Amino acid sequence: MSEIASGKRETVDVAIVGAGPMGLVTALMCLRAGLKVAIYERQADFAGSPAWNGTGVLAPDCEADGADATIVDLGRRSIELWPTLIPGITLNGALVLGNRRQPTAIDDYSTFVLNYEWVDEERIAALEPALAAIYSRGMFFPQAAHADPRLMFTGLRDVLEAGGVRIRFEWVGTIDGLQAERIVDTRGLGARDRFPELRAVTAEMAQVRSHKVELSRPVRLLHNRHSLYVTPRGQGVYVIGATTVDDDRGGMSVRSAGELMTHAVSLLPAFADAEVLELRSGLMPVLMNGVPKVQVGERVIAVNGLYRYGWMVAPAIAEDLLRVIYTQATKVIHAHRPIRP
Repeated sequence: MSEIASGKRETVDVAIVGAGPMGLVTALMCLRAGLKVAIYERQADFAGSPAWNGTGVLAPDCEADGADATIVDLGRRSIELWPTLIPGITLNGALVLGNRRQPTAIDDYSTFVLNYEWVDEERIAALEPALAAIYSRGMFFPQAAHADPRLMFTGLRDVLEAGGVRIRFEWVGTIDGLQAERIVDTRGLGARDRFPELRAVTAEMAQVRSHKVELSRPVRLLHNRHSLYVTPRGQGVYVIGATTVDDDRGGMSVRSAGELMTHAVSLLPAFADAEVLELRSGLMPVLMNGVPKVQVGERVIAVNGLYRYGWMVAPAIAEDLLRVIYTQATKVIHAHRPIRP
């Protein structure tokens, strides 16, 4: 079992604080490198993480219109790493479509992104038959992937447990009290003591079921207020998520829920008859420049500010952290840099 009810203290090579994507992936990479690892999490289970509500879209090239070049670079590296970590990653690209009421939006968007193909009505229909005769033009990003975040959580847990790594949920200790050579702090909003500049942004999602809709890959609909991702989960289930909801209220408003549904129907009218399975929201940790920050000290390495990019960038950051741990370096990594084509 993941939750260990034991007061016994042990010394490990690396203690990970926080069982979100960053913490779990770092733990797995440390385990595979031969290090003894333990994970400590204050929440009762994985559902307490904002990443539990994610769309599961791993499409850094699609995000280049709003994300820093560092995010795009980390995301590209991570897509290559994910299949080596757990099963369940589907690499079949992503489709971006413009709002039919704003035909120039997709042209504006295209000036900020790379590694895409323009697709016409025939190609759109070949990629996603459900969208046939609805859209005449779009963009296909062949290097994008997607997965179910909840299966990613359980997949990482299973691999870690098989390797003897224990996850202590409902942990109430202190970082200073952990018996470990190195500590990786991935607490998110719980780390305001270390990152006072952190702010919270609300992530919202709806999960619906429709047997009238058949999509095989993430579809992003561009909109003037915020863009929308629709991602298949299998068996007629889809997750609808807004890329940005810039406030920190925490709960989902009636307006936001209505907008998610309205935009989904705008993407594909058949969603009007879908069954709503779940509406959820959560708070994500964001730094002022929107780029994750890594602070490397003599004993503690702190990672924060992953925003909505946690699943997309965690493997690449974890790979860098492992190098830092092995070299015993004390430096800040992940400075701004240009996007590599």
